Amino acid sequence: MTDTTAPAPAKTSIPKGAGNIWTDIGPVLVFVIAYNLVRRFPENNGLFSKENAIYWATGLFMASVAAAIGYTLAKGRKLPPMLVITGVVVMVFGALTLYLQDPKFAYYKPTIINLLFCVTILGSLAIGRNIWKTAFEHAFQLPDSAWKVFALRWAGIYALLAVLNEVIWRNFSEDFWSNSKLFLSIPLAFGFMLLNLPYLLKHAIEEPGEVTAEAAKPKDAA
Repeated sequence: MTDTTAPAPAKTSIPKGAGNIWTDIGPVLVFVIAYNLVRRFPENNGLFSKENAIYWATGLFMASVAAAIGYTLAKGRKLPPMLVITGVVVMVFGALTLYLQDPKFAYYKPTIINLLFCVTILGSLAIGRNIWKTAFEHAFQLPDSAWKVFALRWAGIYALLAVLNEVIWRNFSEDFWSNSKLFLSIPLAFGFMLLNLPYLLKHAIEEPGEVTAEAAKPKDAA
């Protein structure tokens, strides 16, 4: 008797963490938009003057990071280590920026965050615990050797972003620095992610019970 059971459909694997992207870029968008809006205010107009743009943007950036953390917790998700680091540094340096009315603390902040990311990754590898694997193994299944390479690559890009931030704020205008987050830092990070996709796909481990397209093809009846 011919087996007429329909073959199981091929499974398409989608990274489970893909929906969290707005908690990463949302606060940056808030910062850039707020900064550019306040820069349209007239000069010497008290609290609502263009020279206060960096402080308005910093305050709203702090609020949006807090909202991202609250959203993650409300969804019942565990806070990613990188979001915890970001939250602490943003609140500390943001508070110093507002309290001391010194924009340099806002300029330092991306450098400190990126260096902390880099050191955290390298430190975790040094003690034999890959924090990058811990943070993203829910989205990808890779052998330990591939996770190590992936982590080292990201440590490198974070170091580059830290250096880039220092170069920009020390040599360009505040307007350029503020907007560089949107037209330079984020595209650079996303471009780096795309460049790593072939590596991830090449070393991805098929999850147990996953049906591939080849295995799902019906076999000839005996």
